[in-house]
Amino acid sequence: MTEKPSFLDPKTSCWVLTNGMAGFETQGIGIAEALGLTPVMKRVAPPAPYRWIAPHGPAAPDADIKAPWPDLLIASGRQSIPYARMIAKASAGRTFTVILQNPKVSPSNFDLVWAPAHDRLNGDNVISSLVSPHRLTRTRLEAEAKAWEARVAHLPHPRVAVLLGGKNAVYEFDEGAAARLGAGLAALARQCGAGLMVTPSRRTGEAQTRLIREALADLPALVWDGTGENPYFGFLGQADAVIVTCDSVNMVGEAAFTGKPVLVVELTGHSPKFRRFLDAIYAAGAARPFVGALESWEYAPLNATHDIAEAIRTRFAQR
Repeated sequence: MTEKPSFLDPKTSCWVLTNGMAGFETQGIGIAEALGLTPVMKRVAPPAPYRWIAPHGPAAPDADIKAPWPDLLIASGRQSIPYARMIAKASAGRTFTVILQNPKVSPSNFDLVWAPAHDRLNGDNVISSLVSPHRLTRTRLEAEAKAWEARVAHLPHPRVAVLLGGKNAVYEFDEGAAARLGAGLAALARQCGAGLMVTPSRRTGEAQTRLIREALADLPALVWDGTGENPYFGFLGQADAVIVTCDSVNMVGEAAFTGKPVLVVELTGHSPKFRRFLDAIYAAGAARPFVGALESWEYAPLNATHDIAEAIRTRFAQR
């Protein structure tokens, strides 16, 4: 998959403004990098009552949020919204303000808003996509795959990357669920001769990770122990297929960037927005539910990062 870069003038100053949450920062940095920019990171932690009323109300005083204002502001997360409005006003509109995710206030406050399609946000300056932006590129995927080549050389093909999320506000991933998934993965390794590359996340849980590791003992599997270099992108690059838990739109979207079959483990829980997302990515042909077997098919890789960056570049130039 080759796409024309959406670069801005490298002299363009850019801030990525968030509350410091990794998911928000990853999306903002990914967009900035797709524009050929190295952003300045700005993290805000407004005190009460400002944090209670965000995204409404004024921005709390912050010694780090001051002029000179950037040419481009990419903000994400509820706590960032008052600052984005303040910067747009203080810069007399010179700063081009981009919001990632639904700002929960009128999009007309900003120059451009991106929201995932499952949020169903509409507006003249709103763009949407099925998957979220991220920092993964074809070049990085290939480089990470090469970096991990020797460390997974003992694993047979088909190699399957297993991306584990965990409990969140919507889904459960208790020890019972982990044991069932571990048994399913073990059966897959035995029946298909698959080599498994498993990467837990911070939300997976120590007990859950232990149960999956025990289920895969004496099988061709590599389970990351959380130390050293994170193998997440390396495993994606080395994989012939990807199994991913359903609790993270970002993880499912990054898996769908690879163009490899994506099998989604649907956990116990329900959210209308997550349901709309999963149904849409199944309908797009990028993913299917994981029912214990490997499947193989082809689809066009999904890359929202490029599309969002191109929309920013175009509108920035027009303004």
